[in-house]
Amino acid sequence: MISNREVKPLLDREPRFEDIMCSLNSVPRLPRAIIKETKEVIAIARKFNDEVVRPYALDLDRKKHEDPDYLPWGFVKKANEWGFYTMWIPKIFGGKGLNMPSMSYFLEEIASACTGMANLIGVHYLGVVTISASWHIRLMNKLFRDTLEGEKRGSPCLISLAITEPGAGTDVEEVALVKKAKVTCHAKKVNGGYIVNGRKIFISNGHLSTWHMLIAYSDLKRPAESTVMLAVRNGTKGFSFGTQEIKMGQKGCPASELIFEDCFIPDENVCFDPIQIKKFSRSVKETNMQVIDYVVSGSRAGVGAFGTGVARGAFEEALRFASETEVDGRLLINHEWAQCMLAEMYKNVAIARLSYVETNYANGLYGIFKLLQWKPIFYYTKYMPKSIIDRFISPFLDLPITTWLFRKINFDWQKDEEAQRTSGWASLSKFVGTDMGVKNCQLALELMGQAGLRHDMRAEKHLRDSKLLQIYEGTNQLNRLNLFKCLIGRSIPQARVFEE
Repeated sequence: MISNREVKPLLDREPRFEDIMCSLNSVPRLPRAIIKETKEVIAIARKFNDEVVRPYALDLDRKKHEDPDYLPWGFVKKANEWGFYTMWIPKIFGGKGLNMPSMSYFLEEIASACTGMANLIGVHYLGVVTISASWHIRLMNKLFRDTLEGEKRGSPCLISLAITEPGAGTDVEEVALVKKAKVTCHAKKVNGGYIVNGRKIFISNGHLSTWHMLIAYSDLKRPAESTVMLAVRNGTKGFSFGTQEIKMGQKGCPASELIFEDCFIPDENVCFDPIQIKKFSRSVKETNMQVIDYVVSGSRAGVGAFGTGVARGAFEEALRFASETEVDGRLLINHEWAQCMLAEMYKNVAIARLSYVETNYANGLYGIFKLLQWKPIFYYTKYMPKSIIDRFISPFLDLPITTWLFRKINFDWQKDEEAQRTSGWASLSKFVGTDMGVKNCQLALELMGQAGLRHDMRAEKHLRDSKLLQIYEGTNQLNRLNLFKCLIGRSIPQARVFEE
């Protein structure tokens, strides 16, 4: 029998067990109620697909093709009526507080019918996770309560992330690359706030959102050390909407231009800036990377779920076609070659799903979901009456010490390897899921032949929708490099990533 003394050195070897066993480590720590809750979320998503998404998906695609300026307010209001924009906001901020990993299963379900409409819901939570990654509790409470009020009034209040610029796309998601980007969105510090000038482009849900999490830079020559996150509300003087992009796929979700001209953002809407960051143990540059990792570790799992959904949608269309179409006197599904192709597609869906699920386990252990999935907090917020939460917790949310405490826990106490683990797995789930989505769409068209090119057969729409998934939330090339950096290269001293 091998001794404990002999085992310990093996545990410290790369790849570390913690890197490859997130799911196994999570099992005893997860609240069991998450299982039932997630099943309920999937059931709701399937009902919404049957009643809303599938009947409307092709019509929305046509409308946006005919009128690129069309905005799908009808669908957004319907999603608002179903409570989707507050469903995953924590209960201490007024939301329904469902477990965050369940959103990935939800997004897979919706994307299996229409990725663009899944994005109309999911990208709101990109804004939610961005402000959450700043751990500015007072501002989180302000924006999330605004979203709740919008739900009650029947006037949707969505949150977008405004980060991409005309000369800076994927490279703004990595501090080692942002110095090479041509960033132009400048936030000048003045008494009482910042004055912003610049443009943001390809902002998903931009024209539909009420709040915008704006990433700007106080020193354009040193963006990695001068990142500023600001909360900008519609109607702010100096802020306006520009054009919508004409897209090949995911047409239903607008990609907007946001314009800032001497736009003043008061200090009360500054989520974080170099002044605030200097209070913590890491350097400004390192903390900026930490914030980015918190955001993308959650959002890339969601994009992996989109990819899984479109892979499944393509598989389901191919399966339906094979079950109804005769070739050489017998159903296509009874031909061995078709069965092998369908098995390959099913495999792609399963692998993609396992990837985003493992990423969510990592986020629950080491990342942005960690506090919410800690059993005492999970069960307290799940079963405690709203009146008690509002009475005993809400009064503390606006206090500076609350933000300080959450930042201390999530910035100073998170270990470097924990951030690397979540970021690396998120990148893996992103490029695996989205590559599998594109691959299954190609296989579906191959199996269906000319029939797959018809709009009413949906397969060609899935293919158009899938390609964009390989580009946003960091191109798949960047995500492969990030995986190398986080899970492979860190154990090799001579390895250099993002350096030339």
